[in-house]
Amino acid sequence: MTVDLKKLEGTKALLDPISGESRRRAPVPLGHDAADRMLRGGIARGVLHEVFAADASAAAAGFAAGLAQRVRGRKRLLWIRQDYAALEHGEIAPTGLAELGIDPSDLLLLRTADATDALRAAADALSCVALGAVIAEIPGNPKILDLVASRRLVLAAQTRGVTAVLLRPGAQVEPSAAETRWSIRAGPSAAHDATYDDWGMPRFDAELTRNRHGETGRWAMEWSCDDGAFRSAYDQAADTGAVAAAAADRPPAPQERDWRRAG
Repeated sequence: MTVDLKKLEGTKALLDPISGESRRRAPVPLGHDAADRMLRGGIARGVLHEVFAADASAAAAGFAAGLAQRVRGRKRLLWIRQDYAALEHGEIAPTGLAELGIDPSDLLLLRTADATDALRAAADALSCVALGAVIAEIPGNPKILDLVASRRLVLAAQTRGVTAVLLRPGAQVEPSAAETRWSIRAGPSAAHDATYDDWGMPRFDAELTRNRHGETGRWAMEWSCDDGAFRSAYDQAADTGAVAAAAADRPPAPQERDWRRAG
């Protein structure tokens, strides 16, 4: 093999994650039928996904954890965040992970001083085959996180098949090499969730704003803590069986239902 040919193949290897020509691994279904159809089977592994917080809630963090849980298989999950993240965006609590159906012992938490160290740690971690997914939490819009930095993460993710999830609280969308980009808001709870003994399942207003291989969409999604999958928030019955007592002096009014569904 000539030197020029070796250089050409080396260049192609660097461009593959950007052009999408590298070999693709089988996607992992999210569990939400409409979203999985849009994603051509589910969420891709060994690539970069972005999750932006569209409100001030912790919904984006929960959604990112759900994505990572789906793709990591039986391997561990590494969550990288900066030292001050807990003060501004809340701490990652083992009890919260357990309520999401994620075993806290499967999570490794790494704290870094700044975004530069977080990105460097993420790139290194993506080369570890013992990990199934890496969440890198990068608040705001640091200059170090540019298109080139995202391409490096894509290359590292594809090399070992470890999935990268960039969690972006308080950030504006910028150009990147991500496979998908999600904008997440907290979704309204079901009526029967408003009880003291049942918090219900986490619900998200999830908008897929970037999809390298298909269309985009927006759905009301619910995370099932029991089987670790997303599903339509409207799969459950609208009522729980509890009804108000009928008036004694007149027949009950006909029951109305809201049949609107996420498209």
